[in-house]
Amino acid sequence: MSENNFNIVNIRVTFRNIPIHKLERFSFKDVAAASESFKKIPGISECVIVQTASRVEIFTVSNAKKEEAPDARRDEGKNLTINKIKETWASLTELDEYDRGHFDQILEVYDGKDVYLHLLRLASGLESIVVGNESVMDDIKAAIANAKSSKASGRILNQLFDSIIRIATRIRNATEISKGVTSIGDIAVKIAQENAGLDGKQHVLLIGTGETAAMVAKSLNKKGYAFDISSMIIERANGFSKILGGKPVKFEDVLKGFDKFDIIFVATTADYFVINHDKIRIVMENKKKGTMILDISDPRTVDETVSTLPGIKLMFRDQITEMDERNLKARDDKIIAVEKLISKEIPIIEATMRRLDPEPLVKDIFASVDSLRKKELEKALQMLGETDEKKIKIIDDLTKAVVENIISIPAGSSKKAEKA
Repeated sequence: MSENNFNIVNIRVTFRNIPIHKLERFSFKDVAAASESFKKIPGISECVIVQTASRVEIFTVSNAKKEEAPDARRDEGKNLTINKIKETWASLTELDEYDRGHFDQILEVYDGKDVYLHLLRLASGLESIVVGNESVMDDIKAAIANAKSSKASGRILNQLFDSIIRIATRIRNATEISKGVTSIGDIAVKIAQENAGLDGKQHVLLIGTGETAAMVAKSLNKKGYAFDISSMIIERANGFSKILGGKPVKFEDVLKGFDKFDIIFVATTADYFVINHDKIRIVMENKKKGTMILDISDPRTVDETVSTLPGIKLMFRDQITEMDERNLKARDDKIIAVEKLISKEIPIIEATMRRLDPEPLVKDIFASVDSLRKKELEKALQMLGETDEKKIKIIDDLTKAVVENIISIPAGSSKKAEKA
């Protein structure tokens, strides 16, 4: 079979390449409007945006063949489609100077077969923070449904997403990758329920804004438990709260009011003790109710001597994961089974996509033909020596109407053929 005369590109930023608290800066406030902005880039005919708490991904289709992507700061790179996408993305979001300066290092860009593989892995649950999580499938379905509704997508992305959803559903059912899905966050919250009576009435604190903290936040949200969120840098807590909820609290205030919390989840990436005996000893001396601290950081960031304070029950990550070792082994086996099925499906998806052609870019065709019309009209008016503005407008309107009618014919035929 011949190669595709279109190019599918996936450009993304996820929890894998930036901290979760920063993802909010890369997110679009209005996804439908953002999709339209990307479609205005010359050559791009379709766009779907998948935006969740852990990723922002743009999928586009263009008639252009695969492009090399030199530095956008150089003349030869400025007009490439991929760099136009980056420019548009930056213009639609609230990136700071650092993010703009490191945009090329932050974003991941893939095309062709790599896009098919990534999207199928994502829909099958292998690319989620919590492997097997079903919510990402709902996000993908919502993304393509919204794109279809707003006409941001077309024949190519509709076919790709519909195929991926159908195949991923079959893979999930066959491997049961989504059955009994638990994360370290789910286990920690369950332990807090069983050992500290977590029921929504207690004052809950989450310290940390990374992947593990996100798992805890998702589990607390799922059960409807309110919580405060803190980090050594308050801006991180603010960014995290916009994506995953929680009331941001300065870390200094956390230490001063440590006695106010009943259950504390510590999930940081620090390489030192965030909480130690001396930092909380005075404030905890007069506390009458007990406090449960679950340190699920790796390595530990709560000093073990904290457990000597009256009323404090302290548990560490290794104690928590021991309770779920059997589930972790079963999940590893399911991941291998999913990967085997994905490897068999990718060639089928490739073959399906090769049979498709991109929809005609009417806007690009019209712009090209209209430019030619204006040049020829100008020549004709000069030859006629016509200067009467009313007559010139009549001739201009006439030629414009002729062009519009001609351009509308292939566009209409394309849509009829698609429905047939």
